[in-house]
Formats: sequence, C-alpha cells, structure tokens
Amino acid sequence: MDVETSLVMKLTILGSGTSTGVPQVGCACETCLSTDPRDSRLRCSSLLEIGNKRILIDCSPDFREQMMRLPFAPIDAIFITHEHYDHVGGLDDLRPFCKFGDITVYAESYCANHLRQRIPYCFTPPENRYPGVPAIDLVSIEPHLPVCIAQGVDVIPFRVMHGNLPILGFRIGGLAYITDMKTIPDEDLCYVTDVEVLVVNALRHELHNTHQTIDDAIEFSRKVRARKTYFIHMSHQVRPHAIEQAKLPPGFYLAYDGLVIEIPS
Repeated sequence: MDVETSLVMKLTILGSGTSTGVPQVGCACETCLSTDPRDSRLRCSSLLEIGNKRILIDCSPDFREQMMRLPFAPIDAIFITHEHYDHVGGLDDLRPFCKFGDITVYAESYCANHLRQRIPYCFTPPENRYPGVPAIDLVSIEPHLPVCIAQGVDVIPFRVMHGNLPILGFRIGGLAYITDMKTIPDEDLCYVTDVEVLVVNALRHELHNTHQTIDDAIEFSRKVRARKTYFIHMSHQVRPHAIEQAKLPPGFYLAYDGLVIEIPS
C-alpha cells in the first residue's frame, strides 16, 4: 500500500454521531442542549481527499445536509463499512453527484445484496434505469484485498466485529478508519498497528454489547500504537465536547462534524 509522498491526504469528518444523531429527538440532556457546534453530531460518514480524488466512507441519512457544507465536486468512490441504515441511508441522495458520471460503491458481498434488496432502483443497469435515479455501480470487495482508486492510492478493507456482525474497516496510507467495532480479530491487527491516524468509534462510557466505550477505544489505540486517535460514532451520552476533551490523554481527540484531519502519507 504505497501512497505517493506528493499526495496530500485530508479527512473531513462529515458526521461524528451515532444512529440517532445528536441532539437526540426529545432529549434535554446537557449534550443535546449544548450550544457548542461541536456537540451537534450528524450520523457517521467521512470524506477523504487524496490529491484530486475524493473518497466517501459510508453514506449516512444526513449525507445531503453534510455535502451542502462542502464544494460541489465529483465523488470518485464510496466505501461502505456495513449495511445498517445510519451508514447507507443517504445513497439515494447521490443523484446530483451523478452528473459527473456513474459512482462506484464498494461493499462486502452480503452488504451489497442487502442494498440491492432495500433500494433496488438505485442499482439497475443503465438501459433499465428510471430517469433521475442515482447512477451507481455496486462492486463487491473482500477483506485484505486492496482496491486501487488511482495510481498510488489503495484502500485495504479489513475485518472488525460489530458484536456478532462482521463488518469492514479501511486502511488508506497512514489512516485507519473504523466504525461500529466491538472487537477485531488478532489476524487483522496488522492493518492498524503503528498507524499515523486512527479514526475509531467510541459510543459512550457505559458498556455496550456491540460498540466500544471510550475506555475501550483508548485501550485499543494504545494496543496498536496509533500516533493520533480521533473518536467518532458518539452518542449524546458522551458529555459536551469541552468537558470530555479535557479528560482525554494526550494524542486522543473527540472528532466533530466539519473537523479536517491532515494525514501524513
């Protein structure tokens, strides 16, 4: 996995929240009532820019709102971690971006099959495509097999476990991106070890059956010796940004919507 040193890698956190988003509807906790914009967490998705390539990781139900905040430009590829709605609910909103051409969406085969069942009109061949629907090429990928997006730009899927559900994390150059992880197989730790930037889920402080807690995420980062670690997929049970960030050890950061992370190549 060689990314040319001349290519600048920049990750924009589009959404740092969990499935309900923050503020959560009907909640009056201190995080949901916070006026700090860093505590407004849309559903989880990120945009990676490498040179002139733009790679979307997951396509949340808030995709339209997220992309209204950025320049309108082509999306060269989309990588899906898993088929849960908070990670794929925005695929229909790719329509405007298809003016630049068909968009390739990469997903594990079981995930691709679920997507075809749920929104079949998004994946019809061009000759049968209803006018105005998104033009998507759905491509199956497998853990450990690199996907070349451009010369020197490889995306390597690897296995993580969302409780009992196998899902994907991604390694791109100096970045490892993981969401919805509870555990990771020992044989896949090599894809994360000594990474420059780790973006990883940290749902809350209390134990959860299928997600890491903040303490879990800190322990995992230290185990793999990540240089810097940013937490995503956070619920409203994570207290306001300023309070939580002050408690974190050096090298650990709460991500927030709109955060831009530069990644050494």
